[in-house]
Amino acid sequence: MRAFVTVVGQDKVGIIAAICILLAEKNVNILDISQTILQDCFTMIMLVDASECAVPFAELRDRLAELGAKMALTIRIQREEIFDAMHKI
Repeated sequence: MRAFVTVVGQDKVGIIAAICILLAEKNVNILDISQTILQDCFTMIMLVDASECAVPFAELRDRLAELGAKMALTIRIQREEIFDAMHKI
């Protein structure tokens, strides 16, 4: 199952590393990644493959949200089909 991870927050050292470590620990593969800094605001979107994830999707979502709270970021994960449905015109 593919999903999108979105990250928004104040730029700081270690954002990408922390998220990649968490995903790797849960056996989630990063398929594509795009990140930019708009003034001091860090934004990133990742396409991931969670089909071999070591924990249920809801737990992965919660762990990402907890990491976001610790780092003062908003981190969300959404299944690809839901993401696509929300962005269709």
